[in-house]
Parts: sequence; structure tokens; C-alpha cells
Amino acid sequence: MSVRHGLLALLSQGPRYGYQLKTEFEASTATTWPLNIGQVYTTLSRLERDGLVSRDDQDEQGRVRYAITQDGRDELGQWFAKPVSRTDRPRDELVIKLAMAVTTPGVDAASVIAVQRSATMRGLQELTRAKRGLDASAEAAQRLVLDSMIFHAEAEQRWLDHCEALLIRPTKEHP
Repeated sequence: MSVRHGLLALLSQGPRYGYQLKTEFEASTATTWPLNIGQVYTTLSRLERDGLVSRDDQDEQGRVRYAITQDGRDELGQWFAKPVSRTDRPRDELVIKLAMAVTTPGVDAASVIAVQRSATMRGLQELTRAKRGLDASAEAAQRLVLDSMIFHAEAEQRWLDHCEALLIRPTKEHP
């Protein structure tokens, strides 16, 4: 998720100050994507520079609140309307690691796969426990985030199975 657009989405609900944005962002992502408060304020500065947010009134404790501008609402609407392209996503370190493992002399790619499989399984178990631990009042956003992460971990396990099968059998046998 784009932090920039996530903050704009939160600000579309009303003015917020930095720490409030941090905690609401983390709550909406089931605390699976923690934000550094410095990252929040750096992003707010860029959003302000780009005319997408403006400084609003200070709250009763003197904290500066930020509000979304019409340009910010327009950009947020465009973001929601545009599909996420696979080319927009960062490189997958695991894919790169396995590609390099099978081509680097002296590296046991099967061991790299086994280590990753164990780590992915532990992560999947933690995600499943976190999902079970959500109470009935948990927001749909939290459930969706955890479901997505579970599905990605399951897909990673399937892909690791595929990689292992490719290493065991000659490539000619795989279409």
C-alpha cells in the first residue's frame, strides 16, 4: 500500500495530526505494516509541497493537524480508480535470491528453499493466529489485510514446492 495514498485516504475522513495518522494507518492494516513517525511527517511534508494537503488548525494540545485539499481528493480518487500493475510493485527479493541460488556455484538451492519454506510456514501460522485473535468488532480492513497476507504466504508455499520440483526433475519435463 502506498503510504502517501493511505494518508490521503485517512485525511479524506477529516483533519488529523501525524501520530493520529500513524496509529489509524496501523490499525487499518491490522498492525502488519508499522509506520515510523518520521516517515509520516516526511510524507506529509511532500504532500503539502505537492498541494495535496494543507496545514489545518492546531488541536487543543497544540498539535498541527493536516487536511486534504481538493487536489488531494482528486489524486486519491485516481488512485482508487486505477488498478495496481504488477510492474508497479517492488522487486521480489525471494525470487531474485532463488534465481541467483540456482545459478551460483557452491550454493545449495534446495537448502535455500527449505529455509524459506520453514520461515514462510511460521509466518503463515502467526498470521492465522492473528486472524483468529481478532474480535468481532475488528474492522473489515483488518480482516482483508490479514487474509491477503495469508493468501500470499500460501501462494509462496506453492511456489516453493514448484521450485523444488524443478530442481529435482530436469527442466525439460516442466512446460
